[in-house]
Amino acid sequence: MAVEVKELLEAGVHFGHLTRKWDPNMAPYVYMERNGIHIINLYKTAAKIDEAGEALSKIANSGRKILFVATKKQAKDIVAEKAGAINMPYITERWPGGMLTNFVTIRKAVKKMASIDRMKKDGTFMTLSKKERLQVDRLRAKLEKNLGSISDMTRLPGALFVVDIKREHIAIKEAQKLNIPIFAMVDTNSDPRQVDYVIPANDDASKSIDKILTHVTASIANGLAERKAEKDATTASAAEAPKAKAKTEAAPAKTVAVEEEE
Repeated sequence: MAVEVKELLEAGVHFGHLTRKWDPNMAPYVYMERNGIHIINLYKTAAKIDEAGEALSKIANSGRKILFVATKKQAKDIVAEKAGAINMPYITERWPGGMLTNFVTIRKAVKKMASIDRMKKDGTFMTLSKKERLQVDRLRAKLEKNLGSISDMTRLPGALFVVDIKREHIAIKEAQKLNIPIFAMVDTNSDPRQVDYVIPANDDASKSIDKILTHVTASIANGLAERKAEKDATTASAAEAPKAKAKTEAAPAKTVAVEEEE
């Protein structure tokens, strides 16, 4: 969907940080200064949302996952809701160190969580002592809190989407090491050079975060819908192929029968 500058304005996307806290590398995205606060150029924000949306749509269409990262209070619930709605993984609690660079270990923790679930289903859990059951439950709750939203992520993500790159600097560094494309909401106090796809925006207000995430996840949803349509078309054509072949093979036999009658 097209991004309207008016809707970004109403959501407060244009409010940057205090001028004394700014990062000079954000200068190209700053429109003006007002009452000691930098105002972000929303025309550039709109253009960058479109650019990021197009790239994210392609990644989703390729079948790769986009990992959302936002541990700040204002963003946690919004990201969990928006990313969850399009079935994308997200981290809204503390970033697990080595989440990307030591992905094998993280996968082991996820498998541990799955094995506990199996124990509960097959009855093994109930054979444990009360103390052991309590310990296992605590471990399961801890794993769920930190890794529950990435339990379906079987390989490294195709991209990272971050809200507040200063806060999520560890995630940014890990993604950079592995050359994973980084998409992010970047406020005036941050260095945009750390990000591949910059969306200059207020990353502190929940309304602003919600507005940007709405556009971003809509683009991803479009990519997923296109992928599904392509798969359905391939499946349909594969199903039709044997029928068409049978029809073609049957045609000459019919012609011969007619000739014999004559």
